[in-house]
Amino acid sequence: MKKQNGYLVLESGQVYTGTWIGFKKEVIFECVFNTSMFGYTEMLSDPSYFGQGIVFSYPSIGNYGVDEKDMESAQCWVSAMFCYEFCTKPSNATSKLTLNDYLLKYKIPGLSGINTREVITNLRDKGVVKAKLVNDIKNLDKIIKEIKAYKPLNALDYVPVKKPTVYGNKNKYNIALYDFGVKMNIVRELLKRNCKVTLFPPTASYEEMMKIKPDGFLISNGPCDPKDNVYQVAQIKKMIDKDIPMFGICLGHQMIGLAAGFDTKKLKYGHRGSNHPCQYVDGKCYLTSQNHGYYVDNKTVDKKKVTISFTNTNDDSVEGMIFKNKKFIETAQFHPEACAGPNDTNFLFDNFINALKKKGAKK
Repeated sequence: MKKQNGYLVLESGQVYTGTWIGFKKEVIFECVFNTSMFGYTEMLSDPSYFGQGIVFSYPSIGNYGVDEKDMESAQCWVSAMFCYEFCTKPSNATSKLTLNDYLLKYKIPGLSGINTREVITNLRDKGVVKAKLVNDIKNLDKIIKEIKAYKPLNALDYVPVKKPTVYGNKNKYNIALYDFGVKMNIVRELLKRNCKVTLFPPTASYEEMMKIKPDGFLISNGPCDPKDNVYQVAQIKKMIDKDIPMFGICLGHQMIGLAAGFDTKKLKYGHRGSNHPCQYVDGKCYLTSQNHGYYVDNKTVDKKKVTISFTNTNDDSVEGMIFKNKKFIETAQFHPEACAGPNDTNFLFDNFINALKKKGAKK
């Protein structure tokens, strides 16, 4: 097949040329980058990437093919992907598809052969920008105007479950999971720890979730600005006041922060990768997997209410909180389920389960 050129156009005016891969279509998105050396299947199917195009910093992508068992949801949520070198002949005993076949199956477009180093340097210098993947650049001024006028879709209308969905069996710890785009490995980690997990959509009220008599709440990750979710933050505030054990991950960490009266802000270019160092309150430093564009503002955190449990050693941002004078409320800005890794902070799920045991939940 003859290779065809495509173009990544940033709203700031830069144009990068590459070769089309996957499903050929034009699309507008928020352009972000990820520094992981592995885990592209998990990333492409992570609901937190809804509305975003990923630029991979690792130079060769697709080497180990795709096994759909590694997916973090039932479909791919990214708008597009970009890499320097694209492998079409993977070497891995578990591979069922080439990455190109996978992109075609889920209708995800992309470009290979682009100068990813230059794109990422641009994003680090100027911050995350909107962009468009196009077939030609004959009318560049019109394309840039279209990019600037683009308004992202409301992710919560598309990503989470639409009605309560149950995983696991009735004789286990009973968890109400407030779903904003949960990665399925979070559910799997709870199931491994003898939990029955009920996913509730963002439209659910605190009162609806209380009907299942939960032993604990888990507030999930997701792909949106936490401040856009005023209704959901109000429901979380009720959960905090109820004093039932609660665990918040990524967006869940930010929304619990808002519910507690703290502020959130947008990072210049986000934290996206699998090697972000975070220091825990015990003094140990852990490698973490991250994918987020917002953070809880350290200056607004009330130290009388919470202990900052994790701190990002790169930029000193708040990566976790433990609430004082509560039975158990802990948050993590990163992903302790860490699929595809690392698993350093997996113990946070055990902290949550131990809190359920102390509360007297069913065993």
